[in-house]
Amino acid sequence: MIEYRNLRVALLGAGSVGAQVADQLLTHRDELAARIGAGIELVGVAVRDVDAPRDTVFPRELLTTDAESLILGSDIVVELMGGLEPARTLILQALNSGADVITANKALLATHGPELFEAAEQVGAQLYYEAAVGGAIPIIRPLRDSLAGDRVERILGIVNGTTNFILDLMDTRGETMENALAIATELGYAEADPTADIGGYDAAQKAGILASLAFHTLVPADAVYREGITEVTLEQVVAARKAGYVVKLLAICERLTDPATGIEGVSARVHPALIPDTHPLAAVHGANNAVFVEAEAAGPLMFYGAGAGGIQTASAVLGDVVSAARRHVVGGPGVAESTHADLPVLPMSAVTTRYQITLVVVDEPGVLAGIAALFQNHGVSVETVQQSVASRDAAGHPEASDAATLVIGTHAASEADLAATVAALTTSSVVHSVTSVLRVEGL
Repeated sequence: MIEYRNLRVALLGAGSVGAQVADQLLTHRDELAARIGAGIELVGVAVRDVDAPRDTVFPRELLTTDAESLILGSDIVVELMGGLEPARTLILQALNSGADVITANKALLATHGPELFEAAEQVGAQLYYEAAVGGAIPIIRPLRDSLAGDRVERILGIVNGTTNFILDLMDTRGETMENALAIATELGYAEADPTADIGGYDAAQKAGILASLAFHTLVPADAVYREGITEVTLEQVVAARKAGYVVKLLAICERLTDPATGIEGVSARVHPALIPDTHPLAAVHGANNAVFVEAEAAGPLMFYGAGAGGIQTASAVLGDVVSAARRHVVGGPGVAESTHADLPVLPMSAVTTRYQITLVVVDEPGVLAGIAALFQNHGVSVETVQQSVASRDAAGHPEASDAATLVIGTHAASEADLAATVAALTTSSVVHSVTSVLRVEGL
């Protein structure tokens, strides 16, 4: 075998993922070198405090608080610190020094991605980020490379393990949202402050990354429509299951045409949705993630696996390390991110979707016809209507003697028309309350 110089790898951060990456680099150094065609050497691990207690034992000589000096002596820099700063500054320093950079920092990419990719392109370096979206799931490389000659039309993804774990407990065990969140926290799936997960912020950052890559268009995080799962109730989950659906928090990225202007654009959104229990995403249980890609030529593809976890995420990081090292062996500049399409990011109102709306209405003749007319007035076609007995309160008593519950499913319509319909329903004299509104996807 031809002998190459050792490639020097710097690791920034020694948390659960960083510790696993370091262990794998040290344990499998010879095997990785055989795959790469060059030696690979972990030259240091930058931490805030070298004396801080750690679950993983590092060789003390590898630990340093001087991240800048470590970066300047490295060929490949792996950033696993998290947060925006100092991660952004250190990555820019690494790229400007000519080093390739590997990161799992979705928040940083969603906020400063264009700046980082431009810096990499200026010096011919490469920024890798396979672990930033799906943990162990290989989705970035397939979108960037394997499907580069195809036209991706739509992506449906379960990209947050915490919310999937919570909704799955509600569906399979009948837990309330509060109980399911408590269990997720106890097991370590949810942080002490779970807002980023249950509020949909984490998933929205990942949706922006996926949409930018799939549609060759910059989709910033603040352009992603976001709803979390905080308003999802056990009653909604149970009713969905009875109707043949499962409630999931979905990241949805798609090409579409704005019905108001006829302009082709892209949309990225995150919100709870009903999907048919026969859809592949309905079978994604626990804290697992899955990304369902619909491409023009390849058709439907699904990528499934662990969305988090130290050793699982380390697998994706190490894949990027090997790719970066091989690029150094072969030579040549890094591949720039493609934003050539430059499509407009359309607002949520331009999206075409379906609603399932649950209403408590006055139980008297002519009400159903009046409700149907209201839908028609807003350009929304009703597909299904189910009526049940009087709505009941928490104690099981009828809320009103003249009340009945309607569950109405719509045909596909614009989000703007559907939202206007719901607004009109809330002010209708024959509607006591709108108790549930969920979008329907995957049909």
